[in-house]
Amino acid sequence: MPIKEVYMEGTKIILNQTLMMLIIIFTGVICKKTKIISENGNKELSKLVLTVVNPVVILMAYQTDYRPELAKNLLIAFGLSVLAFVIMIFTAYILIPKRENRETAIERFSSIYSNCGFMGIPLVNALLGTKGVFYLTAFITIFNIIVWTHGVILISGEKNFKSIIKVFYSPVILSIALGIVMFLTHIKFPTVAANALSSIASLNTPLAMLVSGVTIADTNVPALIKKFSIYYISFLKLILLPAAVTAVFALFNIDESVRISVIIAASAPSAAMCTLQCIRYGKNSLYASEIFAASTIISVITLPLVVQFDYFINTIY
Repeated sequence: MPIKEVYMEGTKIILNQTLMMLIIIFTGVICKKTKIISENGNKELSKLVLTVVNPVVILMAYQTDYRPELAKNLLIAFGLSVLAFVIMIFTAYILIPKRENRETAIERFSSIYSNCGFMGIPLVNALLGTKGVFYLTAFITIFNIIVWTHGVILISGEKNFKSIIKVFYSPVILSIALGIVMFLTHIKFPTVAANALSSIASLNTPLAMLVSGVTIADTNVPALIKKFSIYYISFLKLILLPAAVTAVFALFNIDESVRISVIIAASAPSAAMCTLQCIRYGKNSLYASEIFAASTIISVITLPLVVQFDYFINTIY
């Protein structure tokens, strides 16, 4: 697909996805304002997303036919995903130093972890088809492994060895292991079970956005607009870090579908997961939601630009 068509199609898809997210978030705001969803109810919803729905999403991502070429490129996608997170974590820790009276953990989390599933899957599917989505599962898998280890430790503040071991027994990590085994051994769920699990997986986006909307309901919009830190974190998440990842990837001779799939996932707006984890551990979930909302809106402009930058930089090398 010519870069102009990629840019136009990507812009359209991102705009549609963002509008969908904002509508669901606004619904969450209304639910909070009308007391349909209480503070405690919001905590229960976030727990449901993290411990039930997210694991099913990952498990179903591996319910695809095994082919040697897919397996090879999937391994490459895994390697690129790990490299992307190394670049993003290293850069974020340098550019977001610890300071007093600053939500360092939330800012680092929001600049590193992206909404790679909801924003990434439809965009990659439109540009590259189902093959691209399959490679995207590698990034989503690495995302979940790192976000449920490094990310949880970052937000919770728990750094002991027992807390790390406990993470590997979490539903998400267990679903990743099971999903990979089922893919490699060609095991598929029966049709009825697969349809039921797919229905659960489809709850991921609406529930996560509702939770974010309920949290955002108490946001002071005029104060939000004046917060320089939110623009700074959005700049890191949507422009600087993706540019660094894209530049490093250009040094390697990589299948285009694999490369673009990982780059798009890394360039998506800040993850709603930050809000969910902040609610779970009693941190500043409102600030996390503000960053999430701002980066989501700004990504309408930046995501297509990242795709175009990838094309441009690969014509130079």
